[in-house]
Amino acid sequence: MSGGVGLRRGRRDDQHLAAGDSLDFWRVLYASKEEKRLLLYAEMKLPGEAWLEFKIQDGILFQTATFRPLGLLGRLYWYSVLPFHGFIFRGMIGNIAKTG
Repeated sequence: MSGGVGLRRGRRDDQHLAAGDSLDFWRVLYASKEEKRLLLYAEMKLPGEAWLEFKIQDGILFQTATFRPLGLLGRLYWYSVLPFHGFIFRGMIGNIAKTG
């Protein structure tokens, strides 16, 4: 009834991701083990568009969040959640590092 697309979809494969796969409320746009890069597109309801990218260079994991706001509502949304992103993304990177 609520929660969006991420609560009703499962992963195609627990070990491999490919372009077009769903991952929670994200859609995999690009996944390459050779390039050590993963690009995700948010399919949640947002006042704009969002991407999340992970890449490994020289043994360092980089995480980049990009948001393209749609009008004033999009900008208000982005600045209202901005203070929380440090906690969210730092925790996400920490959890990935623990399981990787």
